[in-house]
Amino acid sequence: MKSGPLLTVLVLVTALAGPAGAAPAAQTPENTARPSWNWPLSPKPVVVRPFDPPPEPWLSGHRGVDLQATADGASVTSPADGVVAFVGVVVDRPVITVDHGGGLRSSFEPVRSRLHQGDPVTKGQEIGVLEPGHCGQLPCVHWGVRRGEEYVDPLAFVMDLRPSILLPLEGPP
Repeated sequence: MKSGPLLTVLVLVTALAGPAGAAPAAQTPENTARPSWNWPLSPKPVVVRPFDPPPEPWLSGHRGVDLQATADGASVTSPADGVVAFVGVVVDRPVITVDHGGGLRSSFEPVRSRLHQGDPVTKGQEIGVLEPGHCGQLPCVHWGVRRGEEYVDPLAFVMDLRPSILLPLEGPP
């Protein structure tokens, strides 16, 4: 079956519109920028739980991603250059936060670190080791990214999350 120009236009419009009834995605730095950070775990981890922000800041939600590690004790690395902004325990978990500049900060838990506030870190440098317990028996790290006070999807910094656009296989009839 040949696809004509009208079908191609309909497919493109549908792809750009997103789910039924949804407005096109707003053009934000997360979906227009090219990913430039590294994964904080190696090899490339499986996403165990995706980013699921709440509709209002005070509601519950998942303000980061959970990434499966190869084992507890795995090395956690800085996804981009920065400066350690916080190292300590929050509630009952060891946490490290790296300020990457431009209002962007990454936090990792449960991660034990020997670094100190103010220490510079480079992209790919070990910032700590994974402690057990965040995902039950599964070794995983919670990675959150904030731009100012707003949580954003960390995957946008390591993957291209823009929607796919379908193009015709052949030229005009």
